Amino acid sequence: MNSNSMQKSPKILDQMVEIPKGRIDLRDDRTKEKWTVEIVPFLLQKFPVTQDLYFDITNENPSTFKGKLLPVETVTFKEAVIFCNKLSLRNGLTPSYFIEEESGEIQFEKSADGFRLPTEAEWEYACKAGTTGIRYGALDQIAWYKGNSENRTHAVGQKTANPWGLYDMLGNVWEWCSDLYDTEVYGSYRIFRGGGFCDLERGVMATTRRRSHPLKFKIEDLGFRIAKNK
Repeated sequence: MNSNSMQKSPKILDQMVEIPKGRIDLRDDRTKEKWTVEIVPFLLQKFPVTQDLYFDITNENPSTFKGKLLPVETVTFKEAVIFCNKLSLRNGLTPSYFIEEESGEIQFEKSADGFRLPTEAEWEYACKAGTTGIRYGALDQIAWYKGNSENRTHAVGQKTANPWGLYDMLGNVWEWCSDLYDTEVYGSYRIFRGGGFCDLERGVMATTRRRSHPLKFKIEDLGFRIAKNK
């Protein structure tokens, strides 16, 4: 690891929370399928990736609403994983994604030591943080949503964190996850979670799942946060 990597790693790792092992029950409301996932300990960023961090790594800021401490948004799944790979390389780590140049196909190597997007099981498990309801607190206290956001994003970390110290898991921006949704029906579509600033109360829940095209879909209430293996 070079000196530049050693300078950068602590700053990023200081923004991450250690998530303990456990298990999570998931459900797909479309298919009515239910399944259980065992979670091994991992690290998850306290906040969604902000525009200042995204610009530092990519020298770009695609966001609709500008502000250094606002979450980066209007990013595709591919752009999110490119960020993860660049951040990994800057810190002397093995990238978690391989992108086929001609087809644009994205392969996820979960065992790599680099930065990555959480799986949706990791995301929901971390969001609930040991709670059992659809949210980890009263909505107005924990999330920016249609009822209080004034139809825009807000600086991260202003609402109450969940019991594990994670902010903005619900509301503000949806967050891309690494998982494919249903390849037989939706092909390469990837999952995103959490609800955004323009969603009604009924859509901002720990269990809400959405999906879209990894190379084409980008919108002003969709961002991401990073995870890492321990």
